[in-house]
Amino acid sequence: MLALIPLLPFAGFLVNATMGKRLPKNVSGGLASLLMVIAFVIAAAQVWALAAIPAESRQINQTLYTWISAGNFSVDLAFRLDALSAVMILVVTGVGSLIHIYSTSYMHEETAPEFARYFAYLNLFCFFMLLLVLGSNVLVMFVGWEGVGLCSYLLIGFYYAKKSASDAAKKAFIVNRVGDFAFILGALAMFMHFHSLDFTTVALAAKAMPIETAGFGILSLITLLMFIGATGKSAQIPLYVWLPDAMEGPTPVSALIHAATMVTAGVYMIGRTAVLFEHAPITMSVVAVIGAATALLAGTIGLVQNDIKRVLAYSTVSQLGYMFLAMGVGAFGAGIFHLYTHAFFKALLFLGSGAVIHALHGQQDIRHMGGLKKHLPITYWTFLIGALAIAGVPLLSGFFSKDEILYETFLHGHYLLWGVAAVTSLLTATYMFRLVHLTFHGEERFAGAHAPASTHAPEHSSTHAPVHLHDAPAPMAFALIVLAAGSIFAGYIGLPHAFGHNVLNEWLQPAFQATNCGAPVVTGELAGLAIEECLPGEELGGEAHTGLELSLMGVSTLIAFAGIGLATFLWVKRRDIPARLAQQYAGVHRLLLNKYYVDEVYDATIVQPIKVVSEEGLWRGFDVKVVDGAVNGAGYFVSGVSILLRLLQNGSVKTYAASTFVGAVAILAYYLWR
Repeated sequence: MLALIPLLPFAGFLVNATMGKRLPKNVSGGLASLLMVIAFVIAAAQVWALAAIPAESRQINQTLYTWISAGNFSVDLAFRLDALSAVMILVVTGVGSLIHIYSTSYMHEETAPEFARYFAYLNLFCFFMLLLVLGSNVLVMFVGWEGVGLCSYLLIGFYYAKKSASDAAKKAFIVNRVGDFAFILGALAMFMHFHSLDFTTVALAAKAMPIETAGFGILSLITLLMFIGATGKSAQIPLYVWLPDAMEGPTPVSALIHAATMVTAGVYMIGRTAVLFEHAPITMSVVAVIGAATALLAGTIGLVQNDIKRVLAYSTVSQLGYMFLAMGVGAFGAGIFHLYTHAFFKALLFLGSGAVIHALHGQQDIRHMGGLKKHLPITYWTFLIGALAIAGVPLLSGFFSKDEILYETFLHGHYLLWGVAAVTSLLTATYMFRLVHLTFHGEERFAGAHAPASTHAPEHSSTHAPVHLHDAPAPMAFALIVLAAGSIFAGYIGLPHAFGHNVLNEWLQPAFQATNCGAPVVTGELAGLAIEECLPGEELGGEAHTGLELSLMGVSTLIAFAGIGLATFLWVKRRDIPARLAQQYAGVHRLLLNKYYVDEVYDATIVQPIKVVSEEGLWRGFDVKVVDGAVNGAGYFVSGVSILLRLLQNGSVKTYAASTFVGAVAILAYYLWR
C-alpha cells in the first residue's frame, strides 16, 4: 500500500502529460485532484495502521526491488513509513489535495493543453515529494530531492513566454544545484565512512560513535555538507535568494512550494538524520545560528515589501528559519511541529492572496487594494485566521508550534538566539497585519484599476476592463475554509507540557532515535552495531519546566499582540507615520526594499565574473580555439584528403587502368624487396 501513495499522483501525471490536451478541463483537473485525494485516504489508512504498532517498533517497510547491486554494496528501492514520514505524507497529500482542488477553479481561464500541463506538473511534484519522504535510504530520497527541484523549475516557469518567469525558474534551478552538490558530497562521505546509505543502518552506526565535542570530525563533515544541501531546498542563508522570485509561478504553485512540499525538504532531511546531527554539535550550532539569522533577515525585508505574494514569500523564508533554529538546538519535534502547522496557515495565506489577485484581475500591489473586507468576506475571514495563526495569537495552531520553539531554545540555554527569535516574532505579527490592513481595510484604492498588461494569465488578464469584485468560487472557498479550520485546530495535538501531553512530540520521538526494532536486518560490517534495545526513547529536552514555560508563553503572547497593535496603529490609525519614517530613514528603507542588495552582490561577485570568464576566457580561448578548432580541423583534414581521393575517382578508364598498374607494380616490388 505504501507504493500506491506516490504512484497515484504519478499516474495522474502520465495521463495528463500524454492525453491531457485532448481531455476536457474538468476531466484533467478532476482526475489529478481525485488521485491526490485517494492518495491522502490511503496515507491516512497507513498512518492509522502504523499507530496500532507499539512505539518501540513503529515502522512499516516495503521493498519493491533491488535497485543497485555491486559487490557487497546494494541499494533497494524501498519505502519506510515511521512516525516522521507519517506526518509528512499527511501534509503532502492533504494540503496538496486542497491545492489541486483550488487550482481547478483558479486556472480555469487557461486553454485545455495548458490546463493539463499545469496539473501534470502539479501531480509530478507531489510524486517526487512523496518519494523523498518515504525513501528508506539516501539514494531514494535524493531522487525525490532532485525531482522536486525539476518540478519547481517547471512550475515557476509555467508562463515561460514571460522573461521574468523563465529567469526565476532558471534561478531556482541553478541555486538549488549549488546546494545539491553539497548534498551529493555528504552522501558520498556517508557511504565512504559507513559503507551504507540506509537511514537506520547509518543511524545505528553513528549512535555507537562518540559525540564530536573535541573537534570537527567525519560526522561534522557529513552533516555540514547535508545542511548546505538543505539551505538550497529550504531557502536559508546564503541560498535563499531563489524563493522570493518563485512568485512568478501561478499562486497555487507558490502555496504548494512554500507550504506542503519543496521548502520543507531540508527540515525533514535533518529530522531524518537527527542521530548524526546530535553527534555533531558544531554543525548543530551552525544550523541554529543560520536559522535565526535567516528568520531575522527575511522578517525585516518582509516589513516593507508591497507585492502581496512577496510579503508571504519572505514570511516563508523567516518561518523556515524558525524551523532550522529548532533543529539546531536539538528540538527536532518542535521543528517538525512548526513545519506541520505552517503547512496549514501558509497554504491558506497564499491561496487567500490568490483569491484577492483573482478578484482584482491580476493586481498584486497592496498599495492598490484596500477596503476588500466587505467585497470578499470568505477570503477576508479565512485570510485573517491565517494571519492570526502565523502571528502566534493564543489558541491558534501557530501559537503552539512557535511557542514550543521559543521555549526549547530558551531551555537549552541559547538566550541570544531566543532574543533574535522573539524579535522576529514581533516582526512577523507586524508585517502580516500591515498586509491585512492594507489589503482588506481602509479606503478602496482599486476603483477603475486595470489589470497589468505585462503579466500572465489568469492572475493577470491583459484586458483593461474595470475591476468587478467577486469572492472565491466554490472550489477555492472550500480549500480556504478547510485550511482555516486546520490553522485553528491543528496545533492541539502539540499542547504545551503545562496544559497536558504534547502528543505529536511523543509520537515523533522514536523517529529521531536509532533503534533496529522493526527495521530490516543489518548485515556485513555493521551487524555488530545493531544491538539497540527496543525500548521507548526518552523525550528530547528533558522534563518540562512548567513555570518557565508559562512565563515564556506569556512573553510570546505579548509579543504577538504588540505586533498586531503596532501594525494597526501605523497602517490604520496613523498612516502618515510609515511614510514619514520612510522619508526620514530613506537609506534604511531603500536597503530593506531592495532586500539588502544581496541579489546585486551575487550578480556582481559571482554571475558577472563567470559570464566574463566564460565569454572572454573559456569561450574565446578554450571553446573557440581548442574545442571548435579540433572539430573544425578534423573537418578540414577530411575535406583535404577527399580532394586528393576524388582525383582517382574521375570516371576515366585510363586513370583506373593506370592506378591498377601502379598498384600491382608497388605490391610486386614490395614482395621482391622482402
